Amino acid sequence: MKSKRSSLLACAMLLSFSSLLWAQSAAEDAEWKESELPPPPAFDLGKLLTVDVSLNSSLVYGVDPASISISKSDSLVRYVMVATSASGARNVMYEAIRCSTGEFKTYARHSPEGRWNMASHPEWRSMFGNLPSRHALRFAQAGACDNAAVPISVNDVVSRLRSSNSRTIR
Repeated sequence: MKSKRSSLLACAMLLSFSSLLWAQSAAEDAEWKESELPPPPAFDLGKLLTVDVSLNSSLVYGVDPASISISKSDSLVRYVMVATSASGARNVMYEAIRCSTGEFKTYARHSPEGRWNMASHPEWRSMFGNLPSRHALRFAQAGACDNAAVPISVNDVVSRLRSSNSRTIR
Protein backbone atom coordinates (compact mmCIF):
# COMPACT_ATOMS: atom_id res chain seq x y z
CA MET A 1 0.00 0.00 0.00
CA LYS A 2 2.87 2.34 0.87
CA SER A 3 4.48 1.68 -2.54
CA LYS A 4 1.20 2.48 -4.30
CA ARG A 5 0.88 5.75 -2.35
CA SER A 6 4.47 6.68 -3.24
CA SER A 7 3.79 5.98 -6.91
CA LEU A 8 0.64 8.11 -6.85
CA LEU A 9 2.51 10.93 -5.12
CA ALA A 10 5.31 10.75 -7.68
CA CYS A 11 2.78 10.85 -10.54
CA ALA A 12 1.01 13.82 -8.98
CA MET A 13 4.32 15.67 -8.60
CA LEU A 14 5.27 14.96 -12.23
CA LEU A 15 1.88 16.18 -13.46
CA SER A 16 2.19 19.36 -11.39
CA PHE A 17 5.69 19.99 -12.70
CA SER A 18 4.71 19.40 -16.34
CA SER A 19 1.68 21.70 -15.89
CA LEU A 20 3.96 24.42 -14.55
CA LEU A 21 6.32 24.02 -17.52
CA TRP A 22 3.44 24.17 -20.00
CA ALA A 23 2.00 27.25 -18.29
CA GLN A 24 5.42 28.93 -18.38
CA SER A 25 5.81 28.04 -22.07
CA ALA A 26 2.33 29.37 -22.88
CA ALA A 27 3.07 32.61 -21.03
CA GLU A 28 6.37 33.03 -22.88
CA ASP A 29 4.60 32.32 -26.17
CA ALA A 30 1.98 35.01 -25.47
CA GLU A 31 4.78 37.54 -25.03
CA TRP A 32 6.69 36.46 -28.15
CA LYS A 33 6.98 39.02 -30.93
CA GLU A 34 8.56 38.53 -34.32
CA SER A 35 11.37 40.95 -35.09
CA GLU A 36 11.33 43.18 -38.14
CA LEU A 37 11.83 41.12 -41.27
CA PRO A 38 15.20 41.65 -42.90
CA PRO A 39 15.13 41.86 -46.71
CA PRO A 40 15.53 38.58 -48.57
CA PRO A 41 19.22 37.68 -48.75
CA ALA A 42 21.17 37.00 -51.91
CA PHE A 43 21.66 33.34 -52.74
CA ASP A 44 24.03 31.32 -54.87
CA LEU A 45 22.58 28.37 -56.76
CA GLY A 46 26.08 26.91 -57.07
CA LYS A 47 26.52 26.55 -53.32
CA LEU A 48 23.28 24.86 -52.28
CA LEU A 49 23.51 22.11 -49.68
CA THR A 50 20.90 19.42 -50.19
CA VAL A 51 18.13 18.78 -47.72
CA ASP A 52 16.79 15.26 -48.19
CA VAL A 53 13.03 15.62 -48.02
CA SER A 54 11.72 12.30 -49.29
CA LEU A 55 12.92 9.37 -51.35
CA ASN A 56 9.71 9.70 -53.39
CA SER A 57 10.09 13.44 -54.07
CA SER A 58 10.62 14.48 -57.66
CA LEU A 59 12.17 17.71 -56.38
CA VAL A 60 15.66 18.24 -55.02
CA TYR A 61 15.80 20.75 -52.16
CA GLY A 62 18.78 22.82 -51.19
CA VAL A 63 19.62 25.74 -48.95
CA ASP A 64 22.37 28.29 -49.53
CA PRO A 65 24.44 28.30 -46.32
CA ALA A 66 25.22 32.01 -46.79
CA SER A 67 21.48 32.80 -46.63
CA ILE A 68 20.97 31.24 -43.18
CA SER A 69 20.58 33.62 -40.26
CA ILE A 70 19.61 33.13 -36.63
CA SER A 71 17.70 35.94 -34.97
CA LYS A 72 18.40 35.85 -31.23
CA SER A 73 15.68 38.42 -30.45
CA ASP A 74 12.85 36.17 -31.65
CA SER A 75 14.63 32.80 -31.98
CA LEU A 76 13.96 32.38 -35.68
CA VAL A 77 16.10 30.65 -38.28
CA ARG A 78 15.70 32.40 -41.64
CA TYR A 79 16.99 30.96 -44.93
CA VAL A 80 16.54 30.66 -48.69
CA MET A 81 15.30 27.24 -49.82
CA VAL A 82 15.46 26.15 -53.47
CA ALA A 83 13.34 23.33 -54.88
CA THR A 84 14.56 22.09 -58.28
CA SER A 85 12.65 19.74 -60.57
CA ALA A 86 14.22 17.15 -62.88
CA SER A 87 13.60 19.53 -65.81
CA GLY A 88 15.54 22.30 -64.03
CA ALA A 89 12.57 24.46 -63.02
CA ARG A 90 13.15 26.15 -59.66
CA ASN A 91 10.99 27.40 -56.84
CA VAL A 92 12.99 29.68 -54.53
CA MET A 93 11.52 30.67 -51.16
CA TYR A 94 12.60 33.00 -48.36
CA GLU A 95 11.38 31.37 -45.15
CA ALA A 96 11.77 31.13 -41.38
CA ILE A 97 11.50 28.30 -38.88
CA ARG A 98 10.32 28.80 -35.32
CA CYS A 99 11.88 25.80 -33.61
CA SER A 100 10.07 26.28 -30.29
CA THR A 101 6.64 25.82 -31.87
CA GLY A 102 7.46 23.61 -34.87
CA GLU A 103 6.23 26.21 -37.34
CA PHE A 104 7.52 27.80 -40.54
CA LYS A 105 6.58 30.81 -42.62
CA THR A 106 7.20 31.68 -46.27
CA TYR A 107 7.91 35.41 -46.61
CA ALA A 108 8.66 35.63 -50.32
CA ARG A 109 9.18 33.73 -53.56
CA HIS A 110 11.84 34.53 -56.11
CA SER A 111 10.55 35.04 -59.66
CA PRO A 112 12.28 33.76 -62.82
CA GLU A 113 12.85 37.43 -63.68
CA GLY A 114 15.11 37.76 -60.63
CA ARG A 115 12.80 39.66 -58.27
CA TRP A 116 11.50 38.73 -54.85
CA ASN A 117 7.70 38.72 -54.58
CA MET A 118 6.78 39.24 -50.95
CA ALA A 119 3.81 37.27 -49.61
CA SER A 120 0.88 39.56 -48.88
CA HIS A 121 -0.10 37.87 -45.60
CA PRO A 122 2.52 35.30 -44.56
CA GLU A 123 1.29 33.02 -41.80
CA TRP A 124 2.95 30.55 -39.46
CA ARG A 125 2.12 26.96 -40.41
CA SER A 126 2.89 23.72 -38.64
CA MET A 127 5.83 21.79 -40.03
CA PHE A 128 4.00 18.62 -39.01
CA GLY A 129 0.78 19.27 -40.95
CA ASN A 130 -0.33 17.42 -44.04
CA LEU A 131 1.50 19.66 -46.49
CA PRO A 132 2.50 18.83 -50.04
CA SER A 133 6.11 19.44 -49.04
CA ARG A 134 7.96 18.71 -45.84
CA HIS A 135 11.10 20.66 -46.69
CA ALA A 136 10.91 22.92 -43.61
CA LEU A 137 10.53 19.93 -41.27
CA ARG A 138 13.42 18.08 -42.90
CA PHE A 139 15.60 21.22 -42.77
CA ALA A 140 14.77 21.62 -39.07
CA GLN A 141 15.65 17.96 -38.43
CA ALA A 142 18.83 18.18 -40.50
CA GLY A 143 20.23 20.96 -38.32
CA ALA A 144 18.21 24.18 -38.46
CA CYS A 145 16.79 23.36 -35.02
CA ASP A 146 18.36 21.83 -31.95
CA ASN A 147 15.20 19.97 -30.89
CA ALA A 148 12.89 22.87 -29.92
CA ALA A 149 15.67 25.46 -29.69
CA VAL A 150 17.66 27.40 -32.24
CA PRO A 151 21.25 26.28 -32.71
CA ILE A 152 24.05 28.33 -31.16
CA SER A 153 25.37 29.53 -34.50
CA VAL A 154 24.91 29.42 -38.25
CA ASN A 155 28.17 27.46 -38.40
CA ASP A 156 26.50 24.74 -36.30
CA VAL A 157 23.60 24.58 -38.77
CA VAL A 158 25.95 24.37 -41.76
CA SER A 159 28.11 21.70 -40.09
CA ARG A 160 25.05 19.58 -39.33
CA LEU A 161 23.79 19.97 -42.90
CA ARG A 162 27.16 19.00 -44.32
CA SER A 163 27.43 15.95 -42.06
CA SER A 164 23.91 14.76 -42.88
CA ASN A 165 24.29 15.41 -46.64
CA SER A 166 27.65 15.13 -48.27
CA ARG A 167 26.62 16.62 -51.59
CA THR A 168 26.27 20.08 -53.05
CA ILE A 169 23.69 20.80 -55.75
CA ARG A 170 25.20 22.13 -58.97
